[in-house]
Amino acid sequence: MGIKLVIVDDAPFIREVVRGVIAGSEIECIGEAADGEAAVRIVLERKPDVVLMDLVLPVKSGIEAVEEILSVASGVRIVACSTMNQEAMVLKALSVGCCDYISKPFEAKRLLQVIRGCAGKRPAQK
Repeated sequence: MGIKLVIVDDAPFIREVVRGVIAGSEIECIGEAADGEAAVRIVLERKPDVVLMDLVLPVKSGIEAVEEILSVASGVRIVACSTMNQEAMVLKALSVGCCDYISKPFEAKRLLQVIRGCAGKRPAQK
C-alpha cells in the first residue's frame, strides 16, 4: 500500500520539486497547502499518512499548524522542513511532535528516505 503525502510549503517551486521527487515512487501527493491555516484544513480533510511541513509559513507558522493537527489527528506523521537549519528550530519541531526534520535544499534520496521512515514510525507519544 502506498504512502499518502500532503506537501506544505509557501514556495510553489518547492512543492513542484517534491512532486517530481516522489513521482514514480509508492508515495502519492494527495494535497498541497501554501500556508499553515490551509495545511490544517487539508490534512484534517484528506487524512494523509505523512505531511511534509515547512516551518516558516504565512498566516499560521508550521509549528502552530503541527500542534493544531496533532491535537486532533495524532496518527499523522509530520516531517518538518525548512531552510533554517538551526538546532533550536529542529528541537522545537521535534518537541511538538514532528517525527523527523529535513533541511532545504534536500537531496532526492534523503527526502524519500525521511518520508518512508516516518511512514513506518508509530506516532510520537506525548
